[in-house]
Amino acid sequence: MELTNIVDWEHRAAQWLAVLSAIDSCDIAHSEKSVLWPIYGSIVRNIIEKRPYVLGQSGQSLDGRIATITNQSHYINGRAARVHLHRLRSLVDAVVVGAGTVISDDPQLTVRHTEGRHPARVIIDPNGRVPANAKCFRDDGVRRIVIESGPHSRPRGVECIQMDTDDGELSPRGIIGELSKLGLLRLLIEGGSVTLSRFIAAGCLNRLHVLIAPLIIGSGKIGIRLPAITTLDTALRPIINTFELPGSDVLFDCDLELSNTK
Repeated sequence: MELTNIVDWEHRAAQWLAVLSAIDSCDIAHSEKSVLWPIYGSIVRNIIEKRPYVLGQSGQSLDGRIATITNQSHYINGRAARVHLHRLRSLVDAVVVGAGTVISDDPQLTVRHTEGRHPARVIIDPNGRVPANAKCFRDDGVRRIVIESGPHSRPRGVECIQMDTDDGELSPRGIIGELSKLGLLRLLIEGGSVTLSRFIAAGCLNRLHVLIAPLIIGSGKIGIRLPAITTLDTALRPIINTFELPGSDVLFDCDLELSNTK
């Protein structure tokens, strides 16, 4: 399904504002006519119904790579894919990333390429690796939260949640539970690959958006790595819708709630 051309995708503001208005008005009737509704409608419905909702996102090459062996990743996916990511951020209560992503990419985790509000920023950093000058810690009026295994020095105003670890890892389901206590019900698991893979393996994602770029890297970091299986009967088989974005990226919208086996 070819969604639209690049001008419409980035600049047809009314289409995106119609999606946002559905949230404010709790009325999807008008918004369903938006060309963007097939992609974002399921998320908006959960927002209106005030249900917990966990969405994962990964931008990859054709061979499933998210970076080269030298950690170069800017940019595997095109402009439209980045617009899509920022739209996802604007639709959730919090964006969640691991310490490795912050250290390697130093992301802002804000909404800049579209209309919408900034989500809370949640950093999974059990061992206190993230430096205090990381961009995600900047005090810009947005909630900043660190999930850790013990007390560590953090910048002023950063909220800290301490959790027990299991073999050195923090439980994805436990993280979701702790954030829900803070009123953060809709989460975007943005990266990196280790964090996203752990949430998938734990069965904690409702939906997964995978953006595939038309290039083959051949080596480097894998986007999703799950525990080994011995038969295809146990492979995840999500219900999928696909969308061709301007610039040749393809979005795979994977419904993991309806995932099944062969």
